[in-house]
Amino acid sequence: MRKCSIALLALTAALVCLPIHAQNWHVTTTFHPDGEGGWDYVTVDAPNHRLFVTRATHTQAIDTRTGKVLADIPGQIRSHGVALVPKLNRGFITDGGGSGAILVFDLRTYKVLGRIATMPDSDGIIYDPGTDLVLAVSGDGDALMSFHPDIDPNNGKVTTIPLGGSPEFLAADGSGKLFINLADKDLIAVVDLHSNQVTARWPTAPGGHPTGMAIDPAHHRIFIGCRKPEKLIVMSTQTGKVEASLPIGSGNDAVRFDRGQAFASCRDGSLTVIGEKSGQFEVEQTVKTADGARTMGLDRTTQQIFLPTAEMLPAQPGHRPEPKPGSFALVVVSQQ
Repeated sequence: MRKCSIALLALTAALVCLPIHAQNWHVTTTFHPDGEGGWDYVTVDAPNHRLFVTRATHTQAIDTRTGKVLADIPGQIRSHGVALVPKLNRGFITDGGGSGAILVFDLRTYKVLGRIATMPDSDGIIYDPGTDLVLAVSGDGDALMSFHPDIDPNNGKVTTIPLGGSPEFLAADGSGKLFINLADKDLIAVVDLHSNQVTARWPTAPGGHPTGMAIDPAHHRIFIGCRKPEKLIVMSTQTGKVEASLPIGSGNDAVRFDRGQAFASCRDGSLTVIGEKSGQFEVEQTVKTADGARTMGLDRTTQQIFLPTAEMLPAQPGHRPEPKPGSFALVVVSQQ
Protein backbone atom coordinates (compact mmCIF):
# COMPACT_ATOMS: atom_id res chain seq x y z
CA MET A 1 0.00 0.00 0.00
CA ARG A 2 2.81 2.35 0.89
CA LYS A 3 4.64 1.63 -2.39
CA CYS A 4 1.48 2.41 -4.37
CA SER A 5 1.02 5.69 -2.51
CA ILE A 6 4.61 6.68 -3.21
CA ALA A 7 4.20 5.80 -6.87
CA LEU A 8 0.96 7.77 -7.05
CA LEU A 9 2.59 10.81 -5.45
CA ALA A 10 5.49 10.62 -7.89
CA LEU A 11 3.11 10.42 -10.84
CA THR A 12 1.08 13.37 -9.54
CA ALA A 13 4.23 15.45 -9.09
CA ALA A 14 5.34 14.62 -12.61
CA LEU A 15 2.00 15.69 -14.04
CA VAL A 16 2.06 18.96 -12.12
CA CYS A 17 5.52 19.70 -13.50
CA LEU A 18 4.56 19.04 -17.10
CA PRO A 19 5.17 22.13 -19.25
CA ILE A 20 2.22 24.00 -20.64
CA HIS A 21 3.41 22.84 -24.09
CA ALA A 22 2.15 19.35 -23.27
CA GLN A 23 -1.38 20.65 -23.73
CA ASN A 24 -2.76 20.52 -27.25
CA TRP A 25 -4.37 23.34 -29.20
CA HIS A 26 -7.69 22.69 -30.96
CA VAL A 27 -10.43 24.56 -32.80
CA THR A 28 -13.05 24.94 -30.08
CA THR A 29 -15.67 27.09 -31.79
CA THR A 30 -16.35 29.24 -34.84
CA PHE A 31 -18.18 32.57 -34.66
CA HIS A 32 -20.07 34.10 -37.58
CA PRO A 33 -20.17 37.88 -37.05
CA ASP A 34 -22.24 40.05 -39.36
CA GLY A 35 -20.57 42.39 -41.83
CA GLU A 36 -19.19 42.26 -45.34
CA GLY A 37 -15.75 42.82 -46.83
CA GLY A 38 -12.32 41.25 -46.60
CA TRP A 39 -10.10 41.24 -43.53
CA ASP A 40 -6.55 41.84 -42.42
CA TYR A 41 -4.89 42.18 -39.01
CA VAL A 42 -6.57 41.31 -35.71
CA THR A 43 -5.89 43.24 -32.48
CA VAL A 44 -7.02 41.85 -29.12
CA ASP A 45 -8.19 44.06 -26.25
CA ALA A 46 -8.10 41.39 -23.53
CA PRO A 47 -9.27 43.45 -20.51
CA ASN A 48 -12.46 44.43 -22.35
CA HIS A 49 -13.09 41.05 -24.01
CA ARG A 50 -13.06 42.41 -27.53
CA LEU A 51 -11.02 42.30 -30.65
CA PHE A 52 -10.71 44.68 -33.56
CA VAL A 53 -10.78 43.27 -37.10
CA THR A 54 -10.13 45.48 -40.11
CA ARG A 55 -12.64 44.79 -42.92
CA ALA A 56 -11.35 46.95 -45.81
CA THR A 57 -13.83 49.85 -45.72
CA HIS A 58 -14.68 49.50 -42.03
CA THR A 59 -13.30 48.09 -38.78
CA GLN A 60 -15.32 45.91 -36.41
CA ALA A 61 -15.10 45.58 -32.63
CA ILE A 62 -16.18 42.02 -31.79
CA ASP A 63 -16.97 40.41 -28.43
CA THR A 64 -14.45 37.61 -27.84
CA ARG A 65 -16.96 35.66 -25.73
CA THR A 66 -19.93 35.65 -28.10
CA GLY A 67 -18.61 36.67 -31.51
CA LYS A 68 -21.17 39.46 -31.71
CA VAL A 69 -20.29 42.80 -33.31
CA LEU A 70 -20.10 45.52 -30.65
CA ALA A 71 -19.44 48.39 -33.04
CA ASP A 72 -18.54 49.13 -36.63
CA ILE A 73 -16.17 51.99 -37.40
CA PRO A 74 -16.70 53.30 -40.96
CA GLY A 75 -14.76 55.60 -43.25
CA GLN A 76 -11.81 53.58 -44.53
CA ILE A 77 -10.69 52.86 -48.07
CA ARG A 78 -8.45 49.85 -47.35
CA SER A 79 -7.91 49.31 -43.62
CA HIS A 80 -5.06 47.11 -42.43
CA GLY A 81 -4.33 47.23 -38.70
CA VAL A 82 -5.32 48.65 -35.32
CA ALA A 83 -3.19 49.87 -32.39
CA LEU A 84 -4.69 50.53 -28.96
CA VAL A 85 -3.61 53.06 -26.32
CA PRO A 86 -5.94 52.43 -23.34
CA LYS A 87 -4.45 55.15 -21.12
CA LEU A 88 -5.77 57.77 -23.57
CA ASN A 89 -8.86 55.78 -24.61
CA ARG A 90 -7.64 55.99 -28.19
CA GLY A 91 -7.36 53.55 -31.04
CA PHE A 92 -5.55 54.00 -34.37
CA ILE A 93 -6.48 52.37 -37.70
CA THR A 94 -4.14 52.33 -40.70
CA ASP A 95 -5.88 53.05 -43.99
CA GLY A 96 -3.72 52.16 -46.96
CA GLY A 97 -6.09 53.42 -49.63
CA GLY A 98 -5.59 56.64 -51.59
CA SER A 99 -2.76 58.78 -50.28
CA GLY A 100 -2.78 56.95 -46.91
CA ALA A 101 -4.12 57.85 -43.49
CA ILE A 102 -4.45 56.75 -39.87
CA LEU A 103 -7.88 57.14 -38.27
CA VAL A 104 -8.02 58.05 -34.59
CA PHE A 105 -11.06 56.78 -32.67
CA ASP A 106 -12.39 56.73 -29.10
CA LEU A 107 -12.12 53.30 -27.47
CA ARG A 108 -15.26 53.85 -25.39
CA THR A 109 -17.64 55.35 -27.94
CA TYR A 110 -15.95 54.17 -31.18
CA LYS A 111 -16.39 57.69 -32.53
CA VAL A 112 -13.82 58.75 -35.13
CA LEU A 113 -11.85 61.70 -33.71
CA GLY A 114 -9.84 62.54 -36.79
CA ARG A 115 -7.83 61.38 -39.76
CA ILE A 116 -4.04 61.84 -39.82
CA ALA A 117 -2.45 62.14 -43.25
CA THR A 118 0.29 59.52 -43.69
CA MET A 119 1.76 57.68 -46.69
CA PRO A 120 0.26 55.32 -49.31
CA ASP A 121 -0.26 51.70 -48.28
CA SER A 122 -0.16 52.43 -44.54
CA ASP A 123 -0.15 48.87 -43.21
CA GLY A 124 1.15 47.25 -40.03
CA ILE A 125 0.77 49.27 -36.82
CA ILE A 126 1.62 48.78 -33.13
CA TYR A 127 1.84 50.85 -29.95
CA ASP A 128 5.14 50.70 -28.05
CA PRO A 129 4.64 51.66 -24.37
CA GLY A 130 8.41 51.73 -23.84
CA THR A 131 8.86 54.79 -26.05
CA ASP A 132 5.21 55.91 -25.92
CA LEU A 133 5.04 55.85 -29.71
CA VAL A 134 2.51 54.65 -32.24
CA LEU A 135 4.53 52.97 -35.00
CA ALA A 136 3.20 52.19 -38.47
CA VAL A 137 4.75 51.20 -41.78
CA SER A 138 4.07 52.27 -45.37
CA GLY A 139 4.53 49.43 -47.86
CA ASP A 140 4.55 51.65 -50.94
CA GLY A 141 6.48 54.46 -49.23
CA ASP A 142 9.23 52.13 -47.92
CA ALA A 143 9.10 53.96 -44.61
CA LEU A 144 8.40 53.82 -40.89
CA MET A 145 5.98 56.41 -39.48
CA SER A 146 5.91 57.35 -35.79
CA PHE A 147 4.08 59.76 -33.47
CA HIS A 148 3.00 60.09 -29.86
CA PRO A 149 -0.55 58.89 -29.17
CA ASP A 150 -1.70 62.28 -27.85
CA ILE A 151 -1.28 63.67 -31.37
CA ASP A 152 -3.77 66.22 -32.68
CA PRO A 153 -6.14 63.86 -34.55
CA ASN A 154 -6.82 66.37 -37.32
CA ASN A 155 -3.65 68.39 -37.76
CA GLY A 156 -0.92 66.19 -36.29
CA LYS A 157 2.26 65.36 -38.19
CA VAL A 158 4.15 62.08 -38.27
CA THR A 159 7.89 61.41 -38.31
CA THR A 160 9.03 59.27 -41.25
CA ILE A 161 12.16 57.13 -41.47
CA PRO A 162 13.25 55.66 -44.85
CA LEU A 163 13.77 51.89 -44.63
CA GLY A 164 15.22 50.98 -48.02
CA GLY A 165 12.62 48.30 -48.65
CA SER A 166 8.91 47.50 -48.47
CA PRO A 167 7.88 46.87 -44.83
CA GLU A 168 5.19 44.43 -43.75
CA PHE A 169 5.03 44.12 -39.95
CA LEU A 170 7.06 45.18 -36.92
CA ALA A 171 7.90 44.47 -33.28
CA ALA A 172 9.45 46.61 -30.52
CA ASP A 173 11.62 45.43 -27.63
CA GLY A 174 10.33 48.12 -25.25
CA SER A 175 13.69 49.86 -24.84
CA GLY A 176 13.83 51.79 -28.10
CA LYS A 177 14.79 49.09 -30.58
CA LEU A 178 12.40 48.24 -33.41
CA PHE A 179 12.46 45.33 -35.87
CA ILE A 180 10.69 45.58 -39.24
CA ASN A 181 10.13 42.97 -41.95
CA LEU A 182 11.30 44.17 -45.38
CA ALA A 183 9.29 41.72 -47.47
CA ASP A 184 10.81 42.59 -50.85
CA LYS A 185 14.40 42.41 -49.62
CA ASP A 186 14.24 39.31 -47.38
CA LEU A 187 15.70 41.43 -44.60
CA ILE A 188 14.92 42.67 -41.10
CA ALA A 189 15.53 46.40 -40.63
CA VAL A 190 16.66 47.36 -37.12
CA VAL A 191 15.67 50.90 -36.10
CA ASP A 192 16.91 52.92 -33.14
CA LEU A 193 13.82 54.88 -32.08
CA HIS A 194 15.92 57.33 -30.06
CA SER A 195 18.00 58.45 -33.04
CA ASN A 196 15.40 57.58 -35.74
CA GLN A 197 18.04 55.70 -37.70
CA VAL A 198 18.24 52.27 -39.31
CA THR A 199 21.22 50.68 -37.56
CA ALA A 200 21.31 47.24 -39.22
CA ARG A 201 19.72 45.01 -41.84
CA TRP A 202 19.71 41.28 -41.14
CA PRO A 203 18.93 38.58 -43.74
CA THR A 204 16.10 36.13 -43.09
CA ALA A 205 17.74 33.25 -45.02
CA PRO A 206 17.04 30.34 -45.07
CA GLY A 207 13.55 31.84 -44.89
CA GLY A 208 12.09 33.85 -47.76
CA HIS A 209 9.94 37.00 -47.80
CA PRO A 210 9.28 38.01 -44.17
CA THR A 211 5.63 38.72 -43.31
CA GLY A 212 4.47 37.94 -39.75
CA MET A 213 6.58 38.86 -36.72
CA ALA A 214 6.46 38.48 -32.93
CA ILE A 215 8.99 39.17 -30.19
CA ASP A 216 10.14 37.50 -26.99
CA PRO A 217 11.90 40.46 -25.33
CA ALA A 218 12.86 38.48 -22.23
CA HIS A 219 15.00 36.08 -24.27
CA HIS A 220 16.04 38.60 -26.97
CA ARG A 221 14.40 36.78 -29.89
CA ILE A 222 12.10 37.59 -32.76
CA PHE A 223 10.01 35.02 -34.59
CA ILE A 224 9.57 35.72 -38.30
CA GLY A 225 7.09 34.05 -40.62
CA CYS A 226 8.46 33.80 -44.17
CA ARG A 227 7.13 32.91 -47.60
CA LYS A 228 8.95 31.20 -50.48
CA PRO A 229 10.44 29.27 -48.81
CA GLU A 230 7.89 28.90 -46.03
CA LYS A 231 9.80 29.02 -42.76
CA LEU A 232 9.51 30.28 -39.20
CA ILE A 233 12.84 31.94 -38.42
CA VAL A 234 14.03 32.42 -34.84
CA MET A 235 16.49 35.33 -34.74
CA SER A 236 18.55 36.96 -31.99
CA THR A 237 17.58 40.59 -31.42
CA GLN A 238 21.11 41.29 -30.22
CA THR A 239 23.17 39.94 -33.12
CA GLY A 240 20.75 39.05 -35.95
CA LYS A 241 21.94 35.43 -35.83
CA VAL A 242 19.37 32.89 -37.04
CA GLU A 243 19.00 30.43 -34.16
CA ALA A 244 16.47 28.13 -35.80
CA SER A 245 14.50 27.59 -39.00
CA LEU A 246 11.33 25.49 -38.99
CA PRO A 247 8.74 24.58 -41.64
CA ILE A 248 5.31 26.24 -41.63
CA GLY A 249 2.34 26.31 -43.99
CA SER A 250 2.02 28.48 -47.10
CA GLY A 251 0.79 32.06 -47.08
CA ASN A 252 1.84 33.14 -43.59
CA ASP A 253 0.62 36.59 -42.57
CA ALA A 254 0.85 36.65 -38.77
CA VAL A 255 3.03 35.34 -35.95
CA ARG A 256 2.33 35.54 -32.21
CA PHE A 257 4.34 34.54 -29.14
CA ASP A 258 3.22 33.65 -25.63
CA ARG A 259 4.54 31.55 -22.73
CA GLY A 260 7.39 29.97 -24.64
CA GLN A 261 5.43 29.14 -27.79
CA ALA A 262 5.34 30.82 -31.19
CA PHE A 263 2.32 30.53 -33.50
CA ALA A 264 2.29 31.00 -37.29
CA SER A 265 -1.09 31.30 -39.06
CA CYS A 266 -1.18 30.55 -42.77
CA ARG A 267 -3.54 30.95 -45.70
CA ASP A 268 -3.55 27.18 -46.35
CA GLY A 269 -5.55 26.69 -43.14
CA SER A 270 -2.72 25.66 -40.84
CA LEU A 271 -1.60 27.05 -37.49
CA THR A 272 1.93 25.91 -36.63
CA VAL A 273 2.83 25.77 -32.93
CA ILE A 274 6.55 25.97 -32.16
CA GLY A 275 8.24 25.50 -28.81
CA GLU A 276 11.69 25.09 -27.30
CA LYS A 277 12.93 21.89 -25.68
CA SER A 278 16.41 21.45 -24.23
CA GLY A 279 17.60 24.53 -26.08
CA GLN A 280 16.25 23.36 -29.45
CA PHE A 281 13.19 24.72 -31.25
CA GLU A 282 10.73 22.24 -32.74
CA VAL A 283 7.30 22.07 -34.32
CA GLU A 284 5.08 20.85 -31.50
CA GLN A 285 1.78 20.81 -33.35
CA THR A 286 0.06 21.79 -36.57
CA VAL A 287 -3.59 22.73 -36.05
CA LYS A 288 -6.01 22.55 -38.97
CA THR A 289 -7.99 25.79 -38.91
CA ALA A 290 -9.73 26.94 -42.12
CA ASP A 291 -8.65 27.93 -45.61
CA GLY A 292 -7.77 31.62 -45.75
CA ALA A 293 -7.14 31.97 -41.98
CA ARG A 294 -3.82 33.77 -42.48
CA THR A 295 -4.01 36.40 -39.70
CA MET A 296 -4.77 36.08 -36.00
CA GLY A 297 -5.06 37.71 -32.62
CA LEU A 298 -3.98 36.03 -29.37
CA ASP A 299 -5.67 36.70 -26.03
CA ARG A 300 -2.93 36.01 -23.48
CA THR A 301 -5.33 36.05 -20.52
CA THR A 302 -7.67 33.34 -21.83
CA GLN A 303 -5.10 31.70 -24.14
CA GLN A 304 -7.42 31.84 -27.11
CA ILE A 305 -6.43 32.51 -30.71
CA PHE A 306 -8.87 34.20 -33.11
CA LEU A 307 -8.43 33.68 -36.86
CA PRO A 308 -10.68 35.47 -39.38
CA THR A 309 -11.58 33.90 -42.70
CA ALA A 310 -14.38 33.56 -45.27
CA GLU A 311 -15.42 31.51 -48.26
CA MET A 312 -13.97 33.00 -51.42
CA LEU A 313 -15.70 33.49 -54.75
CA PRO A 314 -13.86 32.54 -57.98
CA ALA A 315 -11.37 35.27 -58.91
CA GLN A 316 -12.17 37.47 -61.88
CA PRO A 317 -9.36 38.08 -64.41
CA GLY A 318 -6.94 40.67 -63.09
CA HIS A 319 -8.56 40.79 -59.63
CA ARG A 320 -8.14 39.09 -56.28
CA PRO A 321 -10.82 36.66 -55.12
CA GLU A 322 -13.66 38.32 -53.20
CA PRO A 323 -15.24 36.87 -50.03
CA LYS A 324 -18.65 35.29 -50.43
CA PRO A 325 -21.28 37.55 -48.81
CA GLY A 326 -22.37 36.33 -45.38
CA SER A 327 -19.54 33.81 -45.02
CA PHE A 328 -17.18 35.75 -42.73
CA ALA A 329 -16.10 33.68 -39.72
CA LEU A 330 -13.82 33.78 -36.69
CA VAL A 331 -12.17 30.45 -35.94
CA VAL A 332 -11.30 30.14 -32.22
CA VAL A 333 -8.37 27.92 -31.19
CA SER A 334 -7.86 27.09 -27.51
CA GLN A 335 -5.90 24.65 -25.34
CA GLN A 336 -7.43 21.43 -24.10
